[in-house]
Amino acid sequence: MNIPNKCPSCSGRVVVTELCCSDCKTTINGSFELPQFAALAPEEESFLKVFLASRGNIKEVERQLNISYPTVKNKLDALLNRLGLGSLQAEAKKRRLEIVGRLERGEITAQDAIGLLKNLE
Repeated sequence: MNIPNKCPSCSGRVVVTELCCSDCKTTINGSFELPQFAALAPEEESFLKVFLASRGNIKEVERQLNISYPTVKNKLDALLNRLGLGSLQAEAKKRRLEIVGRLERGEITAQDAIGLLKNLE
């Protein structure tokens, strides 16, 4: 995406203030946030495209980019954090561990744990 996302003068956040229809030339003025993906660096965008085209298959990403498994995982973690999604993974892991802990303490049955874990998905 070739949209500047930082002010060239002060590095502040930029917003779109005008949109124009390419057909009828109608303009819309306002203050519009840039899409979250517009903030990605070109290399992050490229990695995301390969990851999506590989349908999340890390081995395929490794092969296409000629990088190691840990590098793919690190790039993916960095991308998730950049998009504000890293905390979602941490929260899901925490919830899974809580369910396993309840199972270990005998607070729930294995069947209950399976149901709770399935509901997390």
